[in-house]
Amino acid sequence: MNSFYPRILEGALKVSLQRNPATALLGPRQCGKSTLVKHILSGREDALYLDLERPSDLQKLADAEWFLSTQREKLVCLDEIQRKPELFPLLRSLIDETGRKGMYLILGSASRELLQQSSESLAGRISFKHLTPFLWSELKAFTTMETYLSQGGFPKSLLAENEEVSYEWRQDFITTFLERDLLQFAGFKPLTMRRLWQMLAHTNGQTANFSALGSSLGVSHTTIRNYIDLLEGTFMLKQVHPYVGNTKKRLIKSPKIYLSDTGIATALLNLRNFEQAAGHPVFGSLWETAVLANLRGHYPMLDISFYRTSHGSEIDFVVSNGSVQVAVECKATLAPKLSPGNYSAIEDIMPKAVFVAAPVQSGYPMKEGIEVASLPELLTRIGEIMEQR
Repeated sequence: MNSFYPRILEGALKVSLQRNPATALLGPRQCGKSTLVKHILSGREDALYLDLERPSDLQKLADAEWFLSTQREKLVCLDEIQRKPELFPLLRSLIDETGRKGMYLILGSASRELLQQSSESLAGRISFKHLTPFLWSELKAFTTMETYLSQGGFPKSLLAENEEVSYEWRQDFITTFLERDLLQFAGFKPLTMRRLWQMLAHTNGQTANFSALGSSLGVSHTTIRNYIDLLEGTFMLKQVHPYVGNTKKRLIKSPKIYLSDTGIATALLNLRNFEQAAGHPVFGSLWETAVLANLRGHYPMLDISFYRTSHGSEIDFVVSNGSVQVAVECKATLAPKLSPGNYSAIEDIMPKAVFVAAPVQSGYPMKEGIEVASLPELLTRIGEIMEQR
């Protein structure tokens, strides 16, 4: 665990520090934000790192204006900024006084939407970057796809000495998240949230039925929506919304809900290893989750939706840059086949390219215009297609 594993976001983060007065690095707890930032700041004598969960560092900000005013010439890193959101107006004032690039690096485990004060107070002064748990390209030389699917991408889970240590870490993470990290957000009950999270793990990748979830938990569908928004705002799940195109077909309108990390999903389902996960009905959705996480991690600016009609035409993901659409169907098998509903959806969407993402070593043409692709090949090909003019 003492080794540093390069992250693909490092270059973009360094560029942002050179171009903007403030940069926010957001992502779930324990995904490696602090490790990445300490690596970037190592050797820089003009950098100051404050962890707002450490009492001694928090005390330095008892008179924040005075303290930060004495650090004007430094790059000040504020870790876990959601613990002290009242700092944002002060940061804006200090930025406007100095106008220097690279003044503040803000780390947080709440989304931009939950940190609304930052986007309001620092509008035009801050760039937002999102760090995910490990992407496959960042760690494929050190692990197997089987381990990646069952243990997920959180560093302390994926790099644990064995499966049992990894599983225990994820169980502890879930408990700590529910019983401590969410306490700063009002209006939820930890037990209800845990039960909802477990239910979403069982229905991972399916379209949301807020009323059915609410009935099962004895709460309103509005409460369920609020809980899901909170889980999304803390990077624990992702809602994928329906494709909006020119098709005249009746489309499913509810979002699909994916847990953000396969390891958290398996832990919520009490699946201790790959063998148990592979025999569980949720296994196919774990592969979809991994594909989605890597697409979003590599291409955060692309829009990702899904296509499904009331007549059963469906494609897992439609990836778009606004003018070009690529269809991605995920199949957790080494011998993937498309369904009639998949072919019908392809005819409806008429994408520029169609990929069947499968856990294969190397891809191959399935039919004209349709390619089977490994995860690395999928990411490369989508990048090439989106860059074409």
